[in-house]
Amino acid sequence: MYGAKMSTLEYDSGPTSNDLLHRLVARQTRPEPNYQVIAQSLEDVQNVENAPAVSMMPYLLRSGQIRLLTMISVYSLRGESRDQVRLLYMNAVAIRVWNEMEKAPKIIGAQFRPPRTALLTFGVPFSE
Repeated sequence: MYGAKMSTLEYDSGPTSNDLLHRLVARQTRPEPNYQVIAQSLEDVQNVENAPAVSMMPYLLRSGQIRLLTMISVYSLRGESRDQVRLLYMNAVAIRVWNEMEKAPKIIGAQFRPPRTALLTFGVPFSE
């Protein structure tokens, strides 16, 4: 029987229970948001101290927390209204420091990562 070809009939019965389970788990295990979205108004951005790139480093030095620099991640994106002139995307460490600085962030959302169009403003880049 060398060289003889055997044919097999394949029957597609649709997705298996493992396929369905895999899809269900994938839908339910969405990643936790890593970044809080902070809106800054026109009035906020007129005060240069409300820019993380300007005010966070001096605060970290004064408070003896310079080691946090390697854990802070802040991105920014231009907003589209007077109430949201600048959007900041801050990770948990950055939010904690911002609160310690008594900046009272106006949190408007949360997401897993900053938008690809956002620019790194202070700290280290996003990584998974």
